[in-house]
Amino acid sequence: MEHTSTRLSAWRFVIGFGVVAMCADIVYEGARSVTGPFLAHLGASALVVGVVTGVGESAALLLRLVSGPLAGRSGRFWTWTLAGYAITVVSVPLLGVTAVLPVAIALVIAERVGKAVRSPAKDTLLSHATAVTGRGRGFAVHEALDQFGALVGPLLVAGALAWSGGDYRPAFLVLAVPGAVTIALAAALRARVPDPAAYEPAAPAPAQAPEPAQAPEPAQAQGPSVHMEPRPVASRLPRAFWAYASFVALTAAGFATFGVISFHLVDAHLVATAAVPVIYAGAMVTDALAAVATGWGYDRWGSGVLVALPVVAAVVPALAFSGTVAVAVAGALVWGCVLGIQESTLRARVADLVPAGRRATAYGVFGAVVGVAAVAGGALAGGLYEVSVPMLVAVTVVLQAAALVLLLATLRRV
Repeated sequence: MEHTSTRLSAWRFVIGFGVVAMCADIVYEGARSVTGPFLAHLGASALVVGVVTGVGESAALLLRLVSGPLAGRSGRFWTWTLAGYAITVVSVPLLGVTAVLPVAIALVIAERVGKAVRSPAKDTLLSHATAVTGRGRGFAVHEALDQFGALVGPLLVAGALAWSGGDYRPAFLVLAVPGAVTIALAAALRARVPDPAAYEPAAPAPAQAPEPAQAPEPAQAQGPSVHMEPRPVASRLPRAFWAYASFVALTAAGFATFGVISFHLVDAHLVATAAVPVIYAGAMVTDALAAVATGWGYDRWGSGVLVALPVVAAVVPALAFSGTVAVAVAGALVWGCVLGIQESTLRARVADLVPAGRRATAYGVFGAVVGVAAVAGGALAGGLYEVSVPMLVAVTVVLQAAALVLLLATLRRV
């Protein structure tokens, strides 16, 4: 309700929020870079790793179905954002003090729950500023900064593993420092910009709204229709949104988690455990580059750039699960490109499809739909990996081809 003037320009807010995300990424991407080998170290199989990482991704997405609407109804977007960051930065260092597989699994999933708590609120706050900077560009710059943290985190973990001779304890505990910085920076940004909705020109009431107030008497009979007309529209999400969410869910179901990829790299004796975070860091570089490229392309040419997503995702398993080191590493880097498109341009599209008043709910529903696909994708990749890698490659190609057909049909309809 309060539309106080902001103390930062829209671009500075986007960059400031990107720095917060960067620090958080140092924490959770550092941990995720070794999730597969860490769980395997505690006795997990490839299937267990696939299911756990899939359930984790699902928790990060599916629970947004709850957190999104609740954040939207309460209007406390900053509170939800800070709470989500707090869950993440507490659960990750605790991995360093456990040697029990079920506890480790719970903490891995808890970290993803933190992302579910904050993401719809965070994306809503960011979407207001990107109304000024450009949707694709704003989300892309945020993602690029975000991924710089995803580069630093795995390298930090790799250094800790090398220094400790492969001991995971210091590798996780050192991540408590950037975690504390995350909370401090997010609180400072909230103090500077308590109401980012003031950035968005569409946030205030429409220009026609004052008209009934100028003629209250004649408008009495029309009053109910004037006030009720927007509500049915706002109460349901656009059909185009649902078609778009279906496309994203389908392509996510055919996308392996890095947990399974890293399991393969170590299990097939292609690389040492300490090298896995370095490879993950490289994937985060390609993630950032892909996010910026497709984000700029989205603002310039529209949603047609999303065709690249299923096309690139289709080749990931054929490369990443190879028995050759160079090819498998190349597959991990291509995996990063797909992730970059998912984390930036896909979210920007949601902001363009849904009005501001329903955006937090839309991000929650969007994440929930994709979350179901993430569970299927993680379990599918882990299960098929133990049965047959060629079968895993074939199933992925079929799923991505179906996603491409759905996307093209949706674009043609639009």
